[in-house]
Amino acid sequence: MERRFTGQKTVMDFDTGARLKEEREKRRLSQRQLAAQTGVTSGMISMIEQNRTSPSVATLKKILAGLDISLGDFFAGTADTGAKWHFRHSEFREITPKAKLGEAGGGVAFRQIGRPGASAIQMLHETYAAGADTGPELYSHDAEEAGVVIAGRILVTVGEETQLLGAGDGYLFNSRTPHRFRNPGPGDCVIVSACTPPTF
Repeated sequence: MERRFTGQKTVMDFDTGARLKEEREKRRLSQRQLAAQTGVTSGMISMIEQNRTSPSVATLKKILAGLDISLGDFFAGTADTGAKWHFRHSEFREITPKAKLGEAGGGVAFRQIGRPGASAIQMLHETYAAGADTGPELYSHDAEEAGVVIAGRILVTVGEETQLLGAGDGYLFNSRTPHRFRNPGPGDCVIVSACTPPTF
C-alpha cells in the first residue's frame, strides 16, 4: 500500500525511535522506569528507540500513555501554528508508526485533520490494508470515539464484544474500554472517525 503523501512530512520521514528517546529523556526516565509504568518490556522500548522494530498502535499507545503524550502530539511537527479551518488531503498528518504489512501495526495509516491540540476534537482519516490491525492487544485512552466505515470491512472489538462493520456502518463507544480494530479483508477499509478529548 502506497503511504507517501505530498505536501506534508509523513511517517516515512519520521524517526519514531529518536522521538521516543527524546520524550523519555525529557522526563528523566530510564527505559526500565518507563517499562515499569507501562507494562511494555524495557527490551521492546530499547528496540523501538533503536528503530530495530516497529511498534503496533496498541504498544505505542501504552508507551505514550506512560509519557502522558497522545499519538497525535507525538507525531506532530512544529510548523502549522496559525489558525486554519480548511485542509487539503495532502495536508493531513500521518500519525502512525512506520511498519510494513505483516509487521506489528503494518498496513495501518491514521491521518489527522488539523494541528494536534488545536481543537477539542480529533478527526482522523483511517486506512487499514487487508489483514492489518492495531495490534494483538486491546488498547484504551481517556476519551470517547465514533466513526463511520466509508469502504471495506472492519472487525471492531470493544471489551468482550466483536462486531464486523461494513461500508455505511458506524460505531460510538467510550475509549476507556479496551478496544482493537482489524481488517479481515479482502480489500482496504477506510474509516472517518472522531475522538474527544483528543487523546489518541
